[in-house]
Amino acid sequence: MSLDACAALVERGDPDRFAAVLAAPRGARARLLPLYALNLEIARAPWVSTEPMIAEMRLQWWRDVVAEPKPRAHEVARPLHDLIRAADLPRDVLDRMIEARRWDIYRDPFEDQAAMDAYLDDTGAGLMWLTACALGAGPEAEAGVRAYGWAAALAQYLRAIPELAARGRVPLVDGRPQAVSQLALRGLIRLNAARKTGVARGLRPALLAGWQAEGLLKQAARDPAAVAEGRLQLSDFARRGRLLWQATTGLF
Repeated sequence: MSLDACAALVERGDPDRFAAVLAAPRGARARLLPLYALNLEIARAPWVSTEPMIAEMRLQWWRDVVAEPKPRAHEVARPLHDLIRAADLPRDVLDRMIEARRWDIYRDPFEDQAAMDAYLDDTGAGLMWLTACALGAGPEAEAGVRAYGWAAALAQYLRAIPELAARGRVPLVDGRPQAVSQLALRGLIRLNAARKTGVARGLRPALLAGWQAEGLLKQAARDPAAVAEGRLQLSDFARRGRLLWQATTGLF
């Protein structure tokens, strides 16, 4: 029930975010790891069983963890509980992040593009806002952090399209190449909007998890077929270079 357990979990299950944690200042890592471990746990929950009720119960368990005043004896729940109290994290944002994962349980498509947008806002953008809150963000930073988080969530979601389709999901409202390209361009617009708002330097370790967003979205906008074909991926050189640049300059 320690940060070491959270770190091991994230290293195994979410290597991209683990790389972002290692690139963050040492003092920020203890604030990032419990939230990234929670995100991994709830992202996995819909897929651990073919029985929807089992997945629903797992997500409800995490909703209860967030809501209850006392910690549970669990390797992620305990550090998460400590962080929620220490940083006064917004429990409503945590709850929406967990609740949004119910969509992953079932095979129903998104009702419309607004529903997909809300899913990305509650999951990826919500997570990035929570990590910023854990680092001391005030309400004035929310718009910029969420815009960047939404763009980063979209980039990772587009990369997961082939796997979602293989699992019987309908991941996109409109999967035509032109529509995919337009969706990626929307992500780039939000990313640029985030840059214009500016984010305090002390909060930027929270943004490191989105270091691949711009490159992936540009690729998807230019070559939308790469999304369905599973070719949406940066080279190792580009990945390492971008993370190093973002970590050392503080720019995003």
